[in-house]
Amino acid sequence: MNTNSLSLSIDGMTCASCVTRVEKALRKVPGVVSATVNLATERAEVQTSAGDAAALLAAVEKAGYAAHVHEDDEAPAAAAPAWPVIAAAALSLPLVLTMLLSLAGIDAMLPGWLQLLVAAPVQFVLGARFYRAGWKALRARTGNMDLLVALGTSAAFGLSVQQLLAHGGHGHLYFEASAVVITLVLLGKWLEQRAKRQATDAIQALNALRPQTARVRRDGVELELPIAQLRVGDLVVVRAGERMPVDGELLEGESHVDESLITGEGLPVLRQPGGRVTGGSVNGEGLLLVRATTLGAESALSRIVHLVESAQAKKAPIQKLVDRVSAVFVPVVLVIAVVTLLGWGLATGAWEQAVLNAVAVLVIACPCALGLATPAALMAGTGVAARRGILIKDAEALERARHVDIVAFDKTGTLTEGHPELVACEPADGDAPSLLADSAALQAGSEHTLAAAVLAAAKRDGIAITTAGQVRSVAGRGLSGEVGGRTLLLGSSRFMAEQGIDLSPLQARADALQADGRTVSWLAEAAPLSRLRGLLAFGDAAKPHAADAVRQLQALGVRCLMLTGDSAGAAAKLARELGITEVHAALLPQDKAALVETLRRGGARVAMVGDGINDAPALAAADVGIAMGSGTDVAMQAAGVTLMRGDPRLVADALEIARLTQRKIRQNLFWAFIYNVVGIPLAAFGLLNPVIAGAAMAFSSVSVVGNALLLRRWKGAAR
Repeated sequence: MNTNSLSLSIDGMTCASCVTRVEKALRKVPGVVSATVNLATERAEVQTSAGDAAALLAAVEKAGYAAHVHEDDEAPAAAAPAWPVIAAAALSLPLVLTMLLSLAGIDAMLPGWLQLLVAAPVQFVLGARFYRAGWKALRARTGNMDLLVALGTSAAFGLSVQQLLAHGGHGHLYFEASAVVITLVLLGKWLEQRAKRQATDAIQALNALRPQTARVRRDGVELELPIAQLRVGDLVVVRAGERMPVDGELLEGESHVDESLITGEGLPVLRQPGGRVTGGSVNGEGLLLVRATTLGAESALSRIVHLVESAQAKKAPIQKLVDRVSAVFVPVVLVIAVVTLLGWGLATGAWEQAVLNAVAVLVIACPCALGLATPAALMAGTGVAARRGILIKDAEALERARHVDIVAFDKTGTLTEGHPELVACEPADGDAPSLLADSAALQAGSEHTLAAAVLAAAKRDGIAITTAGQVRSVAGRGLSGEVGGRTLLLGSSRFMAEQGIDLSPLQARADALQADGRTVSWLAEAAPLSRLRGLLAFGDAAKPHAADAVRQLQALGVRCLMLTGDSAGAAAKLARELGITEVHAALLPQDKAALVETLRRGGARVAMVGDGINDAPALAAADVGIAMGSGTDVAMQAAGVTLMRGDPRLVADALEIARLTQRKIRQNLFWAFIYNVVGIPLAAFGLLNPVIAGAAMAFSSVSVVGNALLLRRWKGAAR
């Protein structure tokens, strides 16, 4: 079944109960496979086979909320205005001050009718949003935070009006309770909105990197064009200090480029002709001419933004518990409030106090913090990770990364620089130029790093490179092809053994090279004669911070392994250099995946780190696949985590931020639940004033989001 993904922006949600209601409404639409709603981002991610956005929007509106299809370039919502909070506070202040003075023995209470005039605008004008949203919830036969606030404050206001009419203003009035509760809730929501905007600052910062125009050279004339009018292949001129408007290939000029907000790389990177540049990075000192290769939604920046947004929109597994609680939370609170009202009224006859206690129950129980606890931490964690060059695909990958106890590294391009050089070319027949020429011909169309080293050596030696025919790649083994009427084989020792090639003439030399950490490939002729032609040896230096990465992981209690298709000798030498004690060499892609599966069946939680096509099966088999962003698209597609630069220390950083984020989620859920677990009984037993209950409810939401924002202080080791 083919499904489409639709992203909807939802307006009007206030608590976890709203999330549950919108999800239920969306899932009832024919063709919907799944629907996930995030309170913090106010977004719904829907998988549907029907592709009918109108039906989804209608379902959301029927549930009592406004919605529209989210656009990739949609501007962030405007900041919530502060004037309702200021107005409510100004009107409530006289009521609060006179109440405090009366507690101090000073009779300064305002006349009852004046209290009514001051409190009414707060209740029915500034608090109208609670009535509107609460009425929509009632029409949908459900409840939410707004309904609880509306019922609680209306009860306090109504009781005050009844006392005013019955006693002419001489009885005790509770206008200050209703007004202050509404003021505190408005203040809490305003602070919450500000905090949520801070939690999404990573997305906003990335979106701000998109230039709106580009300087394009067409037919020898430079034109200033909107980004939307650019075409692949356009020649784009980028002056010093400007942002790169496109992903592309550098044709002319040389400059240091600041990519820090995209890859997390702290220092500017030198870019020369033939190199790649990324849209959104900042050109340093040079005048550059760039050929556009990727535009729009396919650009690296757009894909990064989409990946971070997708991770923030999806729910963590622990959120399922919150959803189950939220589904019954408001009805249970309403029952408790009714029981409190009747229990106090019937037992003591003090119906006035009974109403106040019921109001306190309704106010303290508002489930705002429950709905924000998990998504706020996810937004902050994935956002700060993205700023450090770590892209986390979804919440499940984050959850699994927290439990990782084994990290398996690929070797070439992951722990090494991935730019090997040809250090030895040793023929079996004494003809080194012919050995190099035939090897280059076989690999002329290959993008493998070893092929690049062979072609560079041939070019350096002035050898003319021909093109082989019928070239066939044998995964994990090597190549075969036709050169000058001969069938040639190029590849590993295993490949040669499978083809019956005798390696003994050069085996001792190969063993010595491998013991010195070199990677050895063999060239042989399969037809018309079957004979060994020679060997090629490659050297690839370890990445500068690879040893640090291994030490950091070991400090986190993580066991490090190396899984490589390279020879045992070359792998063992690098492993000793880096401090890795367990090495599995000469592995095919399927061998890597099988070994990862074996480790998992033994109870380990495994993360696989790789960068090549041959690593994709193992990345997919692992609990968490971690792909180097400098690697292939296939590897990144199979991985749950992508590292935007080739620094292996980011692996430890990825596991650390996963653990910190999960810790914040647990802390937030504890605080969200504890406010209600402690507050509701206190309110029901008359030990909690409605004003204090309102303050606690407002503070719970702000404290949960504020706690999540502490993650923004995390810096990571790979800076």
